[in-house]
Amino acid sequence: MDTVAGRCGRGVRKYTYRQTKGGRRTATHLAIVLLCWAALQSLGCQRMLDQAARRMLPREGVRPAVFAVHTQRRVGFTTVDGVALRADVHRPIGLVKAPTLLVRIPFTNTLKNRVRSDAVARYWASRGYVVVIQGTRGRYESGGRFYPLRHERQDGIATLHWLARQPWYDGRIGMWGGSAFGHTQWAVADQDSVGVGAFFIQIASSSFRTMFFPGGAFSLESAMYWAIRSRGQRDRPVEIEDLRRGVEGLPLIDGDEAAIGDTDFYNDWLLHRENDEYWEKIDGHDRAKTLAAPALLLAGWFDPFLPSQLADFTAIKRDAQPHIAGETRLIIGPWGHAFSPRLPGQDDDNPYRLASIAPALPWFDYHLGVHGDSLNMAPVRLFVMGINRWRNEREWPLRRTQYTPYYIDSAGDAHRPAGSGRLTLGLPAGAEASDAFVYNPKQPVPSAGGAMLGPRAGVYIQNEIEERSDVLVYSSQALEEPLETTGPITAVLYVKTDAVSTDWTVKLVDVHPDSTAYNICDGILRHSYALERTPQPIKVVLWPTSHVFLTGHRIRIEISSSNFPRYDRNLNSGDTSVDATVSHIAHQQIYHTPRYPSHIVLPVIPAISNR
Repeated sequence: MDTVAGRCGRGVRKYTYRQTKGGRRTATHLAIVLLCWAALQSLGCQRMLDQAARRMLPREGVRPAVFAVHTQRRVGFTTVDGVALRADVHRPIGLVKAPTLLVRIPFTNTLKNRVRSDAVARYWASRGYVVVIQGTRGRYESGGRFYPLRHERQDGIATLHWLARQPWYDGRIGMWGGSAFGHTQWAVADQDSVGVGAFFIQIASSSFRTMFFPGGAFSLESAMYWAIRSRGQRDRPVEIEDLRRGVEGLPLIDGDEAAIGDTDFYNDWLLHRENDEYWEKIDGHDRAKTLAAPALLLAGWFDPFLPSQLADFTAIKRDAQPHIAGETRLIIGPWGHAFSPRLPGQDDDNPYRLASIAPALPWFDYHLGVHGDSLNMAPVRLFVMGINRWRNEREWPLRRTQYTPYYIDSAGDAHRPAGSGRLTLGLPAGAEASDAFVYNPKQPVPSAGGAMLGPRAGVYIQNEIEERSDVLVYSSQALEEPLETTGPITAVLYVKTDAVSTDWTVKLVDVHPDSTAYNICDGILRHSYALERTPQPIKVVLWPTSHVFLTGHRIRIEISSSNFPRYDRNLNSGDTSVDATVSHIAHQQIYHTPRYPSHIVLPVIPAISNR
């Protein structure tokens, strides 16, 4: 898409995002964007827009486009509190009435976003749908002040009722979109009075708080990345330097000022660590029970919403009306939040990107009655990493899973891969053996990949991290046959610390025959301690995964007390305020004896299946 903007609007992009000293984009800059977009439409660039759409959207295995498309801009209504919500309406020429696809966009009105939204809209409208792409408050052409997630329920319900009054409305509505787009769907997921027939919720869950505070820590880099993307008027990726300024300093509450200036919603996230009234107004935990229509949930192994999205799926299957539960589907692919993490042996362009979009057309065709009388889609479809294959399943988690403990053991020196750290199926044989390390919040373990927002998600080499003295390393013997792990993963550690509060991190790693170590998934637990100093068990929940450790590979876990800036640092002081700046060094111990058998529980699948 950058190519289109560069060739059709060269020299314009830099003006699109240049800001005044007060931090506000001028009306002139917005006018330039709109004029450039008009030029794209009227000066022969439509062919290049179509080419861009072909790069973004699936071309094989989908029914052909048969309708020309008419687009009407700035259509909408005014809410009861006086805010004008505006949308672009894309209609198939020749159809008086048609099913509607609603996409509510919380992003800025940039040239790049315009190109993308129009490409998606033309894809659907040319196949018989009315596509309504509406800006949420303060976004695109809509009025009001932007504050993510706050108004999505009231505005979403009002929008659905507005759609029901339109002349093209035929009683059928579908909703589509990912991330914050997905939250706009969860916000109205219980509205069954206006013909919502299907949801397609990508890389989003009913709970945003769960993404921000996994294991009690704060998802610092993800939150800062989102804040920068939401506040910035930029048509380029968020710069690593922007992130660095936002996450490296203390106190936490000043991070937004360092990166982009005072940002109220980012500060509110920090100030509401507990599941209080703030999150209750935003999250939709209970809507799985009252889901109005079947949902296709599309998730990614390296997406920060994955655990809560899987919780949504299991809740729907358990609590929703039988016909809705029976028709809800789940797809989990090898991507992160932007559908393009790095996988071993690949460049930054994930070849599985289109697999995240392709199921949408048959999904809506079936549920909105446009085309086809059957849905050939497995209840669960997941991508098994390691062997890099798609596989159909009947449920999640898989019933045939054998939850298998792997115990850590050492001679008291599990520092670095060359140490004595072992990962075995048998209980540790030592007497009172333990491993110790020192955690200094001023020198945290740097993040390298994982499930987070931004360009650094995915799989990265871990060897340099494993050479640190504050990282414990436990490895299995080389495998004599492949071992598949698919499902939830937990680690039970018997720990001891001299800090009143500290963090514990666990990372699952695949060690290749050449000793290159790649991260698979990880987790964190923030834990406070009483005065007693006896070893006590803690449970660290890792990200779910599906990965095959191949013959000759080794299973490894890393244990430490930081993974920064994916998570904020625990200062070990017990001060949980966002103004805290004083840190203390913590002396950490991990026990591995028959009495204190620290271990990780892997979801082993008995045999590699290609169903």
